[in-house]
Amino acid sequence: MAEDLAIRKGNKSEQYRSIVPQIKSLLSGETDLVANLGNICAALKEQFGWFWVGFYLVKNDELVLSAFQGPVACTRIQKGKGVCGQAWEQEQTLIVENVNQFDGHIACSSKSQSEIVVPILRNGKFIGVLDVDSEHLAHFDEVDQLHLEQLLSLVDFSSL
Repeated sequence: MAEDLAIRKGNKSEQYRSIVPQIKSLLSGETDLVANLGNICAALKEQFGWFWVGFYLVKNDELVLSAFQGPVACTRIQKGKGVCGQAWEQEQTLIVENVNQFDGHIACSSKSQSEIVVPILRNGKFIGVLDVDSEHLAHFDEVDQLHLEQLLSLVDFSSL
């Protein structure tokens, strides 16, 4: 596939229906996990214009920053700390409409106003999260959750 994306306007579901097959094509035949995670972040950020999109992967009992798009970020997050650490502890997707009202939020940037964190589990093992931040309040919902969870199912994490 060419490295250009066809950015689609429209409602959120239409945008996902357009970008997910393009991401699937980008992943096809590529075995390097970091390259694939980087392209996922870039494609999502380009399509949706989110403030920050990135992955944290479990290493030595903490989440460690991996591929991302956006400003510099927190490098390490403990289990149970912040939205990412809570998603790890609960092993479920968390949608936060206002991060300033989330007890224990880790503010990597004061510009972030809402967040969705999608856990990555394979064969019953928690291996990381996809973390997405927006500069707008209440930006994420169940539509994002559904499509981001489906998108993560396309990624081969077997190298971890």
